[in-house]
Amino acid sequence: MSLIVVDASVGLKWFIPEVHSAEARRWRNPVHDLHTLTVFFGIEIANALWKKIQRAELSSADAAQILTQLPSLPVARHAEAALLTSALSLAAQIQRTVYDSLYLALAIEIDGRMVTADQRLYNSVSATPLANRIVWVADFAKAP
Repeated sequence: MSLIVVDASVGLKWFIPEVHSAEARRWRNPVHDLHTLTVFFGIEIANALWKKIQRAELSSADAAQILTQLPSLPVARHAEAALLTSALSLAAQIQRTVYDSLYLALAIEIDGRMVTADQRLYNSVSATPLANRIVWVADFAKAP
């Protein structure tokens, strides 16, 4: 079983039909032991839903329905506090936000890989020695 850290860009695609949604849902296969941050289940997903509501891509009712489904996802949750120092260092190294770097720090901490649908994040990490810690959402050939 592979240890996979799922970021919010992938998790959102589990509920919203958009580019790479089908690929994102494939990661919910039982062969993967899924992990994420506690912030994923509230702030990250809720903020992404809010943006979709603002752009009239999603109704408030649909967003609320998605939020009610989050607690039942088969994903292990990890607190961010213990990862902050590593995430700050990684953020400086890959020139990405601490928010993004927290997921990468978790992947390193659990000796797993992070899956993302954030192209800029993927490009930033894949150009570093940490490339083995990140997988593009549609790239199952690189999945562990």
